Amino acid sequence: MTLQPLRAEVIGQDLALAWNDGKESFIPLEKLRRSCPCAACGGEADVLGKVERPQVSYGPQSFALRSFRFIGGYAFQPTWNDGHDSGLYPFRLLRALDENDHAAA
Repeated sequence: MTLQPLRAEVIGQDLALAWNDGKESFIPLEKLRRSCPCAACGGEADVLGKVERPQVSYGPQSFALRSFRFIGGYAFQPTWNDGHDSGLYPFRLLRALDENDHAAA
């Protein structure tokens, strides 16, 4: 079975996800934003494989989720209140961000 979320919603300061294997995840929004996998946040490897992580600044709106959508059958794309929307979180990364899910490790 391919791991996929069935539902997602913001509850307080967490992203809550219900998965197709019956589990639920609760990921703090700040943790989700700081884990953004896009090149602007996480860096990009050069031709030798060296990754230089850019300096990322966060403001008051950086950790508030404006909206989100699922991309195909593989990723979650949030839009934050500060306008950042280039992060595509593969479903396995989302599951791994849930500190209470020991099976994801």
